[in-house]
Amino acid sequence: MGQSKSNTTTKLIRLNKFIAQSGVTSRRKADELIDAGSVKINGKTTYELGIQIDPYTDKVTVKGKPIQNTTSKVYFIFNKPKHVLTTMSDPEGRPCVADFFKKVKNKRLFPVGRLDWDTEGLLLLTNDGAFSQRITHPSSEIPKIYLAKLSGSPTREQLNKLEKGVSIVGGRVKAVFAEKIKSQTSKKYDWVRIAITEGKNRQVKKMFEKIGFDVRKLKRVSIGQLKLSNLKSGTYAQLNEFQIKKLFVPIKLVNKKSKVKFKAKSSSGAKDTSSKKVSTKNTKKKVRRKKSISKKAQAYKSKKK
Repeated sequence: MGQSKSNTTTKLIRLNKFIAQSGVTSRRKADELIDAGSVKINGKTTYELGIQIDPYTDKVTVKGKPIQNTTSKVYFIFNKPKHVLTTMSDPEGRPCVADFFKKVKNKRLFPVGRLDWDTEGLLLLTNDGAFSQRITHPSSEIPKIYLAKLSGSPTREQLNKLEKGVSIVGGRVKAVFAEKIKSQTSKKYDWVRIAITEGKNRQVKKMFEKIGFDVRKLKRVSIGQLKLSNLKSGTYAQLNEFQIKKLFVPIKLVNKKSKVKFKAKSSSGAKDTSSKKVSTKNTKKKVRRKKSISKKAQAYKSKKK
């Protein structure tokens, strides 16, 4: 049996990890299946939780069903709409990210970090845990840039305070930069472009609260040098190697212009035709899709009341 004593040069992986990567269930549930005798390797039942296998030569079945090797790593950029949870499932039936990725099969995707329910914009999804850790860990110092609509007009001194650092619940944080967007200012409110390298819960909103402002709208527009570009709300695109590298550029380069166009896909799996004329039929479908998500969100709000 080609388990932990495999003579091949292929890197061995733990059985529970192989099952999880195949999209069958989580690692914890995989351990439960192994312990219950529901998993076989090359026709023989195994109860050993820490056993390793060769993902290319060993044949694994779970409850009699063979599972395929789906260990290839994938990376997606997604333009998350407002009123969508950054999770792959929700017991309360609220709209969540998974609703938009139903066409992506057997990859066991998960979000890299999170965006709040009412925050929109750039969200990464992957099945690569090491990649996710590198993106989200503060030591990587990868800048995440947001556009924030505020309840008023902050002074330059107040924005300087954010760049020097403020204390919020969870520790002391600071902005890489914070600047007004002159083309979108008014007497009642300002739009501010802010970059952070940490990812604490509701960090941007709490930072602005420290200088006396509420955030009325919030949108993440880039991570590193990877930008939303032409990606429409509610659509996603798979990243290539060049685009992935743009996530890890040094902080000093984040303001350089970067032109990247995505061949976006909607939740239906169809390519986004934002650069072409969209037929009336397709337009109606998109409107119905938005209404469906909106009704789902409204139903949850009514239930909560």
